[in-house]
Amino acid sequence: MKPSQVKSSLRSAISARRPVFLWGPPGVGKSQVVAQVADVGGLDLVDVRAVLLDPVDLRGLPHINGDGQAHWAIPDFLPKDGQGIMFLDELNAAPPLVQAACYQLILDRKLGEYVLPDGWSILAAGNRETDRAVTSRMSSALANRFIHLNFEVDLQDWIEWALSAGVALEVIAFIRFRPGLLHQFDPARNEKTFPSPRTWEYVSDVLKVSPDRDVEFELISGIVGDGAASEFVGFLKIYRDLPDPDGVLVDPAGSPVPSDPAALYAIAGALARKSSNGNFGRVLEYGRRLPVEFSVLLVRDSVKLHPEVQKTRAFIEWSSENSEVLI
Repeated sequence: MKPSQVKSSLRSAISARRPVFLWGPPGVGKSQVVAQVADVGGLDLVDVRAVLLDPVDLRGLPHINGDGQAHWAIPDFLPKDGQGIMFLDELNAAPPLVQAACYQLILDRKLGEYVLPDGWSILAAGNRETDRAVTSRMSSALANRFIHLNFEVDLQDWIEWALSAGVALEVIAFIRFRPGLLHQFDPARNEKTFPSPRTWEYVSDVLKVSPDRDVEFELISGIVGDGAASEFVGFLKIYRDLPDPDGVLVDPAGSPVPSDPAALYAIAGALARKSSNGNFGRVLEYGRRLPVEFSVLLVRDSVKLHPEVQKTRAFIEWSSENSEVLI
């Protein structure tokens, strides 16, 4: 399932009060999707890294009250009221005894004397055994307590997220140009670094601090691997030779139009980021000079980033002219 479908499924499962286990390879954004579902739903989120727990960390420690009987002091991370999501991340990487300690919490919403409040749901996630990540085989007794969803990377979902999250334009443009490098993971190769949604976000963060050019390749290679880094650094040379977006907005009729597809992805993304009510007419004046697929890309990204441009006369006229390619 692509991320948008996973989000919809998680919302349904939360409404039905059924626990969900989200499966997927490393680096695809499973934890982020859960956090986004909580944020959009106005829910609290308790992120519990199961792999770091011992069984006693869930059950708590025994103590004696004034009645002379032993009771359990529950850990403070277990919610006591309100509404939210208890997220058991990396659950299948936890030792079998920790997984066993989760049985009652997942099925009965209890842990000894503790009862999970009605407004809380349980979600879990983990890597697949075939990914050769750190995992402990989940028993059938625990697995049978979950709704199981398989997480898959989707280019369009990632681009929409990246635009809204402020990921560097050069990264978004490159992934559009080379979509196969959004996620390229081969467990058999046992690589320390590989391209993934998570690692491309790291690349974006590094670019934003303007590293020295003589270490740029080594930094990026250390994030996504040598092959992807070589292609991306080559793309950066094209990107950095683009017409200045501000100059394009000053002279949309006279500014040069790139011929290289990589550069066209880049200039479309750069102009979309700068679009506004006040300049959208000039954006589209330049956009009409682009190949039609890049003109559409420019408009769609502009609308995603700045929905208010849909009310401009320039957008209405462009939409009328290009209605057949927007369907």
